[in-house]
Amino acid sequence: MWWFQQGLSFLPVALVVWSAASFVFSYITAIVLHHVDPLVPYISDTGTIPPERCLFGIMLNVSTFLGMATMYVRYKQVSALSPEKPQILRLNKLGLVLGWLSCFGLCIIANFQKCILYYIHVLGACLTFGVGSIYMLVQTVLSYLMQPELHSKDVFWARLAVFLWSSSSILSMFVSSVVLYSGLYGQNLVQKLHWDPQERGYTPHIISTVSEWSLAFSFLSFFLTYIRDFQKISLRAVVSLQGQTLHESPRSFRAEEQTLLVAGSI
Repeated sequence: MWWFQQGLSFLPVALVVWSAASFVFSYITAIVLHHVDPLVPYISDTGTIPPERCLFGIMLNVSTFLGMATMYVRYKQVSALSPEKPQILRLNKLGLVLGWLSCFGLCIIANFQKCILYYIHVLGACLTFGVGSIYMLVQTVLSYLMQPELHSKDVFWARLAVFLWSSSSILSMFVSSVVLYSGLYGQNLVQKLHWDPQERGYTPHIISTVSEWSLAFSFLSFFLTYIRDFQKISLRAVVSLQGQTLHESPRSFRAEEQTLLVAGSI
């Protein structure tokens, strides 16, 4: 059995590989068609003009689904490992809510392009990266609380390092973007897809775009730390029938009966 076939480790692997491919493929398409400059454009700029916009949108929508599934499995795993620790359970529920909000933001980014609906796109970016970074912080704290009994110290330090990487990228992107869009370097920068190195504002533009790419890959790197944990968990669906046919009403309902139960095993 290959390492990515063990447990549910294929989920974070698929999330990272698919998301990275969505960035790379849309970037290559936009470059080949001369829609953006080759030197570090915004990720969103590579998904603004058709046909790369269609590719960017559909691939990120799949990434949204993979992200939600990965975060749910992580939630079930922590719940199963720490069933009698209220502090961990509360943080775990908070992490799931934050993670799914971040995924919703990614869906907004995929479907509302920067040059068309800028403020909605920015809202999606804030949910994805802002709320997503808080999700990373919660998971890092959980890793700290669960070590050394359930988590190794190496996993905690790896997640802490990636969280600090993402935080520094967010700070750099925020500062450079505020400087760039402050009005000192002209108007209509939102619609601008091509930059001349001699233009005013080119330096903060490059800092902002490099920070955005760094931030995106820091998020993907964080999910890579889930692979080892997910090798030790599996989920199964258990169906409980309440009738012999599908057209008749169930005769009785018992509290313990459920139409669908998603159970976990570690």
